[in-house]
Amino acid sequence: MSTASLISSKRPASVWSNRTFSKMFSAYAFSSFGEWFDAFAIEILVAYRWHADPFMIALIPVMMALPGILLGSFAGVIADRWKKVNLMMLADAAETVLTVLLLFVPNMYWLLPLLVLRSAMGIFRVPAHQALTRQVVREDQLLKATSYNGLVNQFSKIAGPLLGAVALTVVSPQMCILVNAFTRLLSCILLFTLRHIDQNAAVEKTEEANGPGSGEDHKQSFIQLWKQGWVVLLQRRILFTSFIVNMTVMLAIMMIDFQFPTLFREIAPHNESLLGWTISATGVGAVITILLLNRLGKVRYGLGIGGGVALIGAAFGCMGLLGPNSPEVWSIVLGLVIGIGNGLTIVTYNYVLQKETPEGMTGRIFGIQNTSASTIMIAAPLIGGVLIHGLGVGKVFLILGAAILFLGAVCLVFQRMLWPSKQVTMVSQDLREVSG
Repeated sequence: MSTASLISSKRPASVWSNRTFSKMFSAYAFSSFGEWFDAFAIEILVAYRWHADPFMIALIPVMMALPGILLGSFAGVIADRWKKVNLMMLADAAETVLTVLLLFVPNMYWLLPLLVLRSAMGIFRVPAHQALTRQVVREDQLLKATSYNGLVNQFSKIAGPLLGAVALTVVSPQMCILVNAFTRLLSCILLFTLRHIDQNAAVEKTEEANGPGSGEDHKQSFIQLWKQGWVVLLQRRILFTSFIVNMTVMLAIMMIDFQFPTLFREIAPHNESLLGWTISATGVGAVITILLLNRLGKVRYGLGIGGGVALIGAAFGCMGLLGPNSPEVWSIVLGLVIGIGNGLTIVTYNYVLQKETPEGMTGRIFGIQNTSASTIMIAAPLIGGVLIHGLGVGKVFLILGAAILFLGAVCLVFQRMLWPSKQVTMVSQDLREVSG
């Protein structure tokens, strides 16, 4: 009997009764908070303390996306073959050391390589975390687990930069970076306590019986295992549809995501804080939506993805219509709408990947997702910059917003075709009974 079946037979009162998930969630919360706290401090260090050239600053997200392109699929295969807790623990330990080394870098030429190495370590943690979540959580609680992971990420997105800004008034950016090293270490310690869970024990028994590298998966090459992931993704309509929609939307969003300062320089040339309030509003909208999804305990794929995409597109398009004379409250309201759309889309999409992927292949599917997303992260901002240079920032926001809205509308209208009704997943009635 699998671990998931054993957990299901015990039927704990809630997902928090699952001690393995609770510790995993705590470790993820620490690392997620530290990541956002750290990112804000690095931006301040580079822009205000080192006065780096804008081109060098633009290289930061590009360099951090490169490991995802080069290692994303490889990391997914490794996550499916190796002991997932150990892989996550080693990634956290390596990131702790690399973050401490950031304290001693004197300029951008030392900073960028270290950021690349640290980003590469994170590439291994993501598919391992998603695959292990699928294994240790009951199927009827998978949506709750996914939404809680999304929730902590959005909270970190709000709290990390906010607390970082407060901390920078009394301490240096280096001290804020040290906070991230500390949170990574805490995450590593929590994962160390899980090193003997059933999933690791099962791998150890297999290796003892057959030797390292044995077993059906181990007999196959990396290329064969990588191809298996693509075959599953391409042959399963729900997975493929969700993947294509998400990648298309991400391409459009990434074209303008880094251009919000350019837009707000035109909308509110004398109010630099408006952009910060708008970004915070997106986090608040996402948190509210994730909490609501968690409360409802169910999600319809077409409605979650299509509805979320439509809201994002409508808000982006409306932002393109704003001008210097527009009431500033509209920027905050539209930011809230973007957050609601993000919450719907992110939770539903991650839930689809976990729920519809065959057990034992979750890491590979998330690895493919990470590779594709990283590729877009490099190409899309460059395309967006060219479009804005030629058409103007407001018009590009309007056009891309309309395109995203159209895609969302298509998903909603044809959701029964794109996500067949017999495969639309609802959380079981048992969840409602247990949740009370």
